[in-house]
Amino acid sequence: MGFTRNMDTITKAAAFIQQVYTDGGNILVLTGAGISTESGIPDFRSPGTGLWERMNPMEVLSLPVLEAHPQQFYKTGFRLLMEMRSAEPNQAHLILAKMEEEGYIQGIITQNIDNLHHKAGSKQVWEVHGNTRDANCIRCGRVFPIEELESCLAEGTIPPRCKKCGGIIRPSVVLFGDPMPRVYQEAMTAVKKAELLIIVGSSLSVYPVAYLPELAKQCIIINLTPTEFDVRAKLVIHEKASTALLGIYEMIKNS
Repeated sequence: MGFTRNMDTITKAAAFIQQVYTDGGNILVLTGAGISTESGIPDFRSPGTGLWERMNPMEVLSLPVLEAHPQQFYKTGFRLLMEMRSAEPNQAHLILAKMEEEGYIQGIITQNIDNLHHKAGSKQVWEVHGNTRDANCIRCGRVFPIEELESCLAEGTIPPRCKKCGGIIRPSVVLFGDPMPRVYQEAMTAVKKAELLIIVGSSLSVYPVAYLPELAKQCIIINLTPTEFDVRAKLVIHEKASTALLGIYEMIKNS
């Protein structure tokens, strides 16, 4: 790994993770939009570059818009969601998949809907904001590949309708105004049982996911910019996700 100003903190993080692993403690990772920016997906809130700098999320990706103005939702919001599907995992995603495979971490909780942890090969992933692989009927609950929804739209059917019950079909993502899915409760339970939560690329400003660190026994934060939780973390690394995770992984393997 090349030189980084955070080498000392990365070294400490690697040693601490190694100790928790050696002691048999569960280690989980919480990821946010910052882990995917190196895959070409902009985050939501960064000044000047965030997606919400260009559009109002309540006007394109909210439940009220889907229900009252489906044409607007599928023309703008849905198109934005689908743009993410062409992205590929970056080094940070791949390292986390390898760390899970080798037993250093037990799973990933992600705020992201870009499917990149799955593409990278991670097995235990709690997608607390949903994903862009699936769609579901809001009436009967039927779940099917997102491609079926795209086919309906290509035929000019807006809003797309379930062939089984006639209900509206929507992407399986958590929109503004939606309740959190059951998987969020599962993630909360997992965090409570873990010895360490490693937070990667999250500003910890989106609730209720931002409550998860409060449930953790100990936290390490990897994020380019400060978060409100920094003062309570065991260690804080202000660095790109790939740089920090590569350094941590290499040090663990070489220890």
